[in-house]
Amino acid sequence: MKRVGVQVRGIRAPILKAGDDLVQFVLDALWRAMEEEGFALRDRDVIGITESLVARAQGNYVTVDAVTAELNKKFGTDEIGVVFPLLSRNRFSMFLKAIAKGFSRVYLLLSYPADEVGNPLMDLDRMEEAGINPYTDLLTEDDYRRIFGEEVRHPYTGIDYVRFYKELGVNDNIRIYFSNNPRDILRFTKKVLTADIHARARTKRIIRAAGAEVVYGLDEICTEPGAGGYNPEYGLLGANLATDNKIKLFPRDGQVYVEAIQRAIKERTGKNVEVLIYGDGAYCDPAGRIWELADPVVAPAFTSGLVGMPNEVKIKYLADHLLEDGAVVEEEVKARIRQKPADMVGAEASLGTTPRRITDLLGSLCDLTSGSGDKGTPIVLVQGYFEDYTAE
Repeated sequence: MKRVGVQVRGIRAPILKAGDDLVQFVLDALWRAMEEEGFALRDRDVIGITESLVARAQGNYVTVDAVTAELNKKFGTDEIGVVFPLLSRNRFSMFLKAIAKGFSRVYLLLSYPADEVGNPLMDLDRMEEAGINPYTDLLTEDDYRRIFGEEVRHPYTGIDYVRFYKELGVNDNIRIYFSNNPRDILRFTKKVLTADIHARARTKRIIRAAGAEVVYGLDEICTEPGAGGYNPEYGLLGANLATDNKIKLFPRDGQVYVEAIQRAIKERTGKNVEVLIYGDGAYCDPAGRIWELADPVVAPAFTSGLVGMPNEVKIKYLADHLLEDGAVVEEEVKARIRQKPADMVGAEASLGTTPRRITDLLGSLCDLTSGSGDKGTPIVLVQGYFEDYTAE
């Protein structure tokens, strides 16, 4: 039996600059790590590259002023409603800054008791004590402060996001409301920008059907070449704060990069590796109940060998059943793995394996490995991921 299963290595690299050759950058970092640590690439290894590395190599940035200009072209300059943004300095504050600069009146509709990914706005017990029905009730800023207090801080960041967003206004032009019904924005304006991520198509459909005159989503802003970066598929979704006046967009043309890296490694080593670009992982913090996935997808680009879901049996299930029968457990478990059908969905022996897309699993693993802080490992090497208990 092979005694080591999945191995994950964070690969350190120098600081990449706009215009650098990303393919060569990744190869150089991998080869330096292999020389220093004494490991080698194998068939079906997986190389993950963080999305920010790709975006920076592309120079895929846009200024606040450019976002304001595009919004004004689509909505005019008098008023705009913004529905269901994240509570995030990194993800939304720069968009709100651009919006506030371009419109006389901004109506901001926040979902409650938390945003789309679980960032809390209010205490659940106090909400229930106040008799608030989150399915029907529209709250004003005055309602919010009267019920929850003048200081409502995020448990991790310490930010009062209602106050923080309010203070991004220009000449006090932002009005904040709280509702889970996107139609409520139409009480104030017929021009609506949807800022949610994973439910954006449904939100747009509901608002249009309710009588909105102009509706766009963040995914429809900065989708074409113009004054800076762009992303034809996701627009501003997946973007991050870069500087006080610049926003880094989600990378584009990712497929070109992952296939080029795969091809270069094949030519250099003869090994068939898989490559993906990853952003936020798809997992939930058990303490704060915050769902990590603020990007539109975990992996915006990946090579073809990563398509699909794992097809696995549950070793724990097999071991428990076989031990009851007095079988030679290890060899019998291996036999069952070798004999498993091509599709284990619904099979009793797969109970508890919770199948998800391979790219979501691997992207989450890479994100947890590299983190978003100061580890300095924007490239991740995963080895042995596609091996099972029968590997020798």
